[in-house]
Amino acid sequence: MTLLRKLVFVVSALLLSGLAQAADGLIAVKSNHSVSDTTERLVAALQDKGMMVMNRIDHAAGAGSVGAELRPTEVVIFGNPKVGTPLMQCAQSVAVDLPQKALIWEDNEGQVWLGYNDPAYLKARHGIEGCDEVLAKVEAALDNFASMATR
Repeated sequence: MTLLRKLVFVVSALLLSGLAQAADGLIAVKSNHSVSDTTERLVAALQDKGMMVMNRIDHAAGAGSVGAELRPTEVVIFGNPKVGTPLMQCAQSVAVDLPQKALIWEDNEGQVWLGYNDPAYLKARHGIEGCDEVLAKVEAALDNFASMATR
């Protein structure tokens, strides 16, 4: 099985089972827009605030390329060294979770969601100590981006 097929299988299984919404450390925000529109709004908000959008991955298109179906599912990868570097200085292992990622998907009931890693989850996962101010800034920024994209 190719890597792409394995990835499509895992993402499909998570989304179909409903685990994506309950994934450990994932903040999920309901969107009032389609997956495509939510993604476009997120990219615009990120760019407006000086963030670098490094990639946009359309998993449904990837699934289609191997003859599989997947509800609309996109990932936006973004970041800014001014934000990420202080976090990595707190705990260098957090680099595995950077740059930040946002998952935008349509669930089996047609509801669109925007999900991202909860900074509190990253704090616990990487044992980050003494960097609450940095984490609070990251949390506020992610919440702001999610609100701009989904409302």
